[in-house]
Amino acid sequence: MKQIAKKNTMKTKINIENRKTKYEYTFLETYEAGIVLTGSEVKAICNGKVNMTDTYCYFKGSELYVKNISISLSDGDGNRERKLLLKKQELKRLKSKLLNGLTIVPTRIYVNDRGFIKMEIVLAQGKKIWDKKNSIKERDLERELKK
Repeated sequence: MKQIAKKNTMKTKINIENRKTKYEYTFLETYEAGIVLTGSEVKAICNGKVNMTDTYCYFKGSELYVKNISISLSDGDGNRERKLLLKKQELKRLKSKLLNGLTIVPTRIYVNDRGFIKMEIVLAQGKKIWDKKNSIKERDLERELKK
């Protein structure tokens, strides 16, 4: 009798967020990007050993890379740059909008329905000091209304 191998799906829900970005940037467009990882990096991400503070994306030629994402590894460099996987049309659109003073910021790492680790990146514009104060006031008002 033949045994059919079942597809191995991740049962753990991975949702690692960079909450600082909501405070410092105004989000304009959101994209879902694949990320090139090694096996030990995938294991560390599944265990939640990721630090996304001060991460940013940049173009090297026509490819998009993420910098300063820290993955705690027992071996190797956990702070190396990693390539992001997007369609050519999305890369061209992002590259053209960067000329207008906008930035690309990663906001979270998660597992999609098919079991692949994805990174949500956002085309964003930096907030000014008064914008940050307004967002704090709005957040406080929402908390008071929920009580």
